[in-house]
Amino acid sequence: MKTQIESLVARALQTLAGDSLPAEAAEIQPRIERTRDPRHGDFACNVAMTLSRAAGRNPREIAAMIVAALPESDLVSATSIAGPGFINFQLAPRAFELEVEAIHKQGSDYGRNNSGAGRSVIVEFVSANPTGPLHVGHGRGAAYGDSVANLLDASGYRVHREYYVNDAGRQMDILAASIWLRYLELGGEAFEFPSNGYRGGYIREIAASLRNSEGDRFHRSAATVFADVPADAPAGDKETHIDGLVRNMRLLLGDDYRSVLDAGLKGILTDIREDLENFGVNMDEWFSERSLTDSGLVGTAIEKLKTDNLAYEKDGALWFRATDLGDEKDRVVVRENGQTTYIASDIAYHLGKRQRGFDELLDVLGADHHGYVARVRAGLTAMGEPPESLEVRLVQFAVLYRGGEKVQMSTRSGEFVTLRELREEVGNDAARLFYVMRSNDQHLDFDLELAKSRSNENPVYYIQYAHARICSVFRQLHENGQAWDEQGGLAALDRLQQDHEQSLMRALSRYPEVIELAAVNRAPQTLVNFLRELANEFHTYYNAHTFLVDDAGLRNARLMLIAAARQVLRNGLAVVGVSAPESM
Repeated sequence: MKTQIESLVARALQTLAGDSLPAEAAEIQPRIERTRDPRHGDFACNVAMTLSRAAGRNPREIAAMIVAALPESDLVSATSIAGPGFINFQLAPRAFELEVEAIHKQGSDYGRNNSGAGRSVIVEFVSANPTGPLHVGHGRGAAYGDSVANLLDASGYRVHREYYVNDAGRQMDILAASIWLRYLELGGEAFEFPSNGYRGGYIREIAASLRNSEGDRFHRSAATVFADVPADAPAGDKETHIDGLVRNMRLLLGDDYRSVLDAGLKGILTDIREDLENFGVNMDEWFSERSLTDSGLVGTAIEKLKTDNLAYEKDGALWFRATDLGDEKDRVVVRENGQTTYIASDIAYHLGKRQRGFDELLDVLGADHHGYVARVRAGLTAMGEPPESLEVRLVQFAVLYRGGEKVQMSTRSGEFVTLRELREEVGNDAARLFYVMRSNDQHLDFDLELAKSRSNENPVYYIQYAHARICSVFRQLHENGQAWDEQGGLAALDRLQQDHEQSLMRALSRYPEVIELAAVNRAPQTLVNFLRELANEFHTYYNAHTFLVDDAGLRNARLMLIAAARQVLRNGLAVVGVSAPESM
């Protein structure tokens, strides 16, 4: 509908361009928006005001000219000029009837658009360090990232979903040391477990599996493991203590160090992959950070920085002149010990994304990545890539409440609520919808009791119940021995004159606009709000009218309308990864 109104205005501008209006008016893409107050019509256009200065005319005068030049259309019943020069459009009933027909014709494709025009976008999300199971905080990033990817897909983008596996660096060293120490405990060694080690039960499970498969292969005495290791907190420093243990582990195990690390990495990644798949999130690729070094891409990026005089040495380290390219400070890319930093990996990773042919790079990250955008864009610029190709969306923390009490989460202590536990308690559907009910940049309080309730206050129940109710009407139709004549229903849509029917048709016609807007703004909560409003429109209609009336024409038309509502509910729920049950 919106597109059709835009077309009418564009044709009027082309008629007037070069005569009553400047020639450039023919190239303007008019902006059409829904009116906030239905009394002012269905759509409004402000193009007259945007043309006022160039045309040297009063906006209302320009608006009158445009209205006079509008092509005739059965979709528009009236136009009016309001305020300083808004053009308001009142749609004819036939416009909404045609939209119901479009819903039935297009089915699951209804609402899809081509605003992405085939552009390729890589959506990197979750990307939690593989040092433990996903917790409820990771779940919000998973639900948000996947919903945004679905919205982009529905808007004509070629979407690639990717998980960046941080399988290199210090946290992986700490993971390996934690597993090894639990392995040694199972072999009879006694010692104080480091305060900075990973303590979850999954660490013990991996260690037990390692001992079952490898026996004493990796066993060393506690005395040699802790030899010359600085004291742990509180007497000493927990960071130097764990680093000392990692150093000794590497020395004592040699090449077997990687075997222990890989055992932990494989076990945890398998768990994460299964968790996401069971949550309805399927990655196209699991990209290894190690591969950036193994493939030489990190080295290539560093050499380019040197060649282009964007790197300098200081205190034995190699620094990236990031401040020359918009960052707040310069960044170390190679430490004094010769090891590359995560900054170097970030630059190489995003360079690789561009080299793989992606037009847009969308990173969905945790709220603690505020400084990420400037440094990665500086890196892209340094690599000769457009910095604007990077878009970062930060996801604020999700706080879980059980019985009114806040649940604390800590992957290091092992005392956290996993995403799997949350899904088992409230179900995938409630988890997916609750995670995207609010904007990603707002904190989310996840109310377990509400998520499990079967009440109108629970949005997932309320929306799904609307779909299930419609399905129940069609079951009742067949139980009554009645039939639904779809063609007869389409032919009789003009009989839907009740206020509730007109209101529901108007609501349905908004869906394509909602999908496009939600995709542009990376805002799945816009879709969730629409689905709640649509469910309310249907429930109100259901409570006020009987669908299975004796009048066959009216019955078929009403069934056609609620079947359209069922299709739109199903389409919208699928975008946010929520099922559409037929009974509840």
